[in-house]
Amino acid sequence: MNIHELKQEFKKLYGEGEIRVFHSPGRVNLIGEHIDYNGGYVFPCALEFGTYGLVRAREDKKVNLASTNFDLKVSVDLDNISYKEEDDWANYPKGVMKVMMDEGFSIGGMDILISGNIPNGAGLSSSASLEVLTAVIVDTLFNEGIADRVALVKLSQKAENTFVGVNCGIMDQFAVGMGRKNEAILLDCGSLKYNYAKVELGEYTLVIMNTNKRRALNESKYNERRAECDEALEILKKEKSINALCDLTTEEFDKLEALLEKENVRNRAKHAVYENERTKTAYDRLNEGRLLEFGKLLVESHNSLRDLYEVTGKELDTIVEESLKVQGCIGARMTGAGFGGCAIALVKKDEVNNFINIVKENYAKIIGYEPSFYLSGVGQGTEEIR
Repeated sequence: MNIHELKQEFKKLYGEGEIRVFHSPGRVNLIGEHIDYNGGYVFPCALEFGTYGLVRAREDKKVNLASTNFDLKVSVDLDNISYKEEDDWANYPKGVMKVMMDEGFSIGGMDILISGNIPNGAGLSSSASLEVLTAVIVDTLFNEGIADRVALVKLSQKAENTFVGVNCGIMDQFAVGMGRKNEAILLDCGSLKYNYAKVELGEYTLVIMNTNKRRALNESKYNERRAECDEALEILKKEKSINALCDLTTEEFDKLEALLEKENVRNRAKHAVYENERTKTAYDRLNEGRLLEFGKLLVESHNSLRDLYEVTGKELDTIVEESLKVQGCIGARMTGAGFGGCAIALVKKDEVNNFINIVKENYAKIIGYEPSFYLSGVGQGTEEIR
């Protein structure tokens, strides 16, 4: 739907009057996977597609939530917000409103229509997009838009952690809220220090490839990986004063890795340390416009996630392997938590159609169903559209 059509839909639901329009992007992580909780760097960017929010303030304390993506409509009394499983997607904006009120933000009633074009379950952060969208709407309508953007990002993460009950890191909300057109963010997840890098891909473009295996990083696997990393950290701390695995350089790790007698624990730690170095190098290579070297780092990252961290699976491995066989592709890797979801590839613009056709056909032969492909530039963070 375009904005004109969305406004017509809004009027059908809520009647005539002023309508304000906001947009919040999805995000993709270019490199730096499973190291946010190991004190490392991530390198995400906002996408051009995302979530629209059309809104009108009300005179009372009631918030009406509707979406073009789901039949479910939810009404909330701001004096009595609680998590309800039957409210499904609406728990994300409800959680943000509750956390913002608890933190002293002003808020009034609203009529809201949400419309997103981020594929659900693909791992491109539809939930973070919706959360930051809600935070920016509340800040703009009722608090003169003066809140520090990083503060809104933190509140959005807090809502997902405490209200929805998902123990996510900060990267998704940060990329959504702090994204800049044609720039990626090198983010230190520990300190929240960040730098931007120009994403100037020249004759190449970013292709997002959805395996169409629903991303199901099951909780036990995720907790298992975190526990293995924690085990490695405790052992290495006895030899070196560090707070997180990613405090180590690759050279320091190479000298200490023999202390990690269990192969799985050693492998998890090695991935974290080497992926952190790769991510910092990738930031430099992208800034320098050395795209072939940047592409090689993407491949190294995928191989490490496959062999050392073991979070890829047949679908992600197949789509990356088939991508790298096609002329014009200079790099590919899984992105996100793993075990399904999406991968990314850097592909020559004039080869994209050929690339998509070949990968789609070969993947379907091996896996039994087709993947989906999305083309997106690097977009702007959450904002009001005037």
